[in-house]
Amino acid sequence: MGKFLADFKEFAMKGNVIDMAVGVIVGGAFGKIVSSLVNDIIMPVVTLATGGDGIKNLKFVIKPGMEATAEGAAAVEEVAVNYGMFIQNIVDFFIIAFSIFIALRIAMKLKKKEEEPAPEEPAAPSPEVTLLTEIRDLLKADEAKK
Repeated sequence: MGKFLADFKEFAMKGNVIDMAVGVIVGGAFGKIVSSLVNDIIMPVVTLATGGDGIKNLKFVIKPGMEATAEGAAAVEEVAVNYGMFIQNIVDFFIIAFSIFIALRIAMKLKKKEEEPAPEEPAAPSPEVTLLTEIRDLLKADEAKK
């Protein structure tokens, strides 16, 4: 049991796990912001433009609901396909996916800039190359005198 706990502690203290936990928390908060953007800003404009009572209220009623009657008949719940809410969730998904795509693209560009090597200056020749160059120059000068 002690080995198990030691392994778990080592796993939990790794930077990647902590980073992932922070990412999940920030992602949850980001999801709320996007849902608010869709529910409170985008969908009211779409509803106004379409003249309806809201996209999330669109549904296909399979079996209408009935209230309980005075004669003792029990209430029956409506059975419906809520495709409006599905459309709204698709809009949420695309906005979140697009936002993450943009954020990752910016992060990758910043990372690439950090990783780009600085322009290298030409390396100084080794002592052997310097000696051989001097010998070559002396031989050329000697041939030029002849």
